[in-house]
Amino acid sequence: MKMEGKELRIKTFLSHNTRRIMTYLIAAFLLILLGYYLPRVLPGDYVTAMYSQSQAIITEEEEAWLKAEYADKESFCEYIIALVTLDWGYSLVFSEPVSDLIFSALPWTLFLLGSAHLLAMIIGFIAGVEAAWRRGPLEKLSVGLMTFLEGAPEIATGILLLFIFALVLGWFPAAGGETAYAGYGMFRWGLDVLYHTILPFITLFFAYLPGNFLLARGSMIVILKSPFLKTAYAKGLPSLRVRYGHGARNALLPVVTRFGLRFSFMLTGALVVETIFSYPGLGTLLFKSIALRDLPLIQAIVLFSSLLVLTVNIALEICYRFLDPRVRNET
Repeated sequence: MKMEGKELRIKTFLSHNTRRIMTYLIAAFLLILLGYYLPRVLPGDYVTAMYSQSQAIITEEEEAWLKAEYADKESFCEYIIALVTLDWGYSLVFSEPVSDLIFSALPWTLFLLGSAHLLAMIIGFIAGVEAAWRRGPLEKLSVGLMTFLEGAPEIATGILLLFIFALVLGWFPAAGGETAYAGYGMFRWGLDVLYHTILPFITLFFAYLPGNFLLARGSMIVILKSPFLKTAYAKGLPSLRVRYGHGARNALLPVVTRFGLRFSFMLTGALVVETIFSYPGLGTLLFKSIALRDLPLIQAIVLFSSLLVLTVNIALEICYRFLDPRVRNET
């Protein structure tokens, strides 16, 4: 009987995981398919975009020849083969391998959005738990403030901060991720990067903080009514342990879900904020590539971002198994 039960659990485990793997493979294929076709739907082309912004005058014959020269001739099968061999092509605008451009811009975006997102989640979660635990006038004030901030768009916050603290007061740089041609050493360069990151960081921090706070507070209010907290108190456990070891731990799942989903869609936030502050990340790179119809670069960034969403979803599922035993016991 024990062996039969063990075999049944193994079969169930394999069945669940096979379905998951197949689901992720199908999703990956659909993302690759969209990554190939969606950029080709964009109106215009590289030649028109490039020469419309220059003073050069070309004849109709020259324009037709250039369009034929720069026309995309890559079929979907060739695109798949190129992906498998890690050949993402060359940028038409920058004349560099697309992979080099993406991986040179990625650390800037990860540093800016990752730090703002993580700090906003930690502070928002703790503040939300404390607000739900200590109901009163201060809690109502904080809810009102966070609701107001939740409705403020990133573009408005970014422009306001840029105007006041960079253009009017001159406390922070208005653009860029570092001082150009400064020749700083490693430590001084790190401080310079932090100095340039302050305004875009604050913009993103205030964009992410309210949602985490309100979600943690709402989840914690529901959990406070649960019988298991009364049981924890009856055992004589300290208040702090009941609050965080039992209550906050159960309120953490929706916050982690939000963190993963917002982090996976970080490119949309990066596109707005990085463009405002001319920050050298993926958002700025995508904006330039779209403006100049650099199809290989657009295609690679869209695909990279899509696969990032899929990867984060897989990572979230793994995190759930550590945070919630009920999810772990399903398989």
